[in-house]
Amino acid sequence: MHDLRHACATFLLVSGASPRTVMKVLRHSQIGLTMNTYAHVLPEIERAAVDEAAKHLFG
Repeated sequence: MHDLRHACATFLLVSGASPRTVMKVLRHSQIGLTMNTYAHVLPEIERAAVDEAAKHLFG
């Protein structure tokens, strides 16, 4: 069950859900718990973010 909560938070965020929505789905009272404990960065999402930032910086 524990791993499912982590996966749920991560996949909701990847799907575009707001951190506040993820917090509500997991029934947390504080968003810090949700974001610092349950939300994990997937490598492909991290790479896409870096690529997008580089595109804006360097054209």
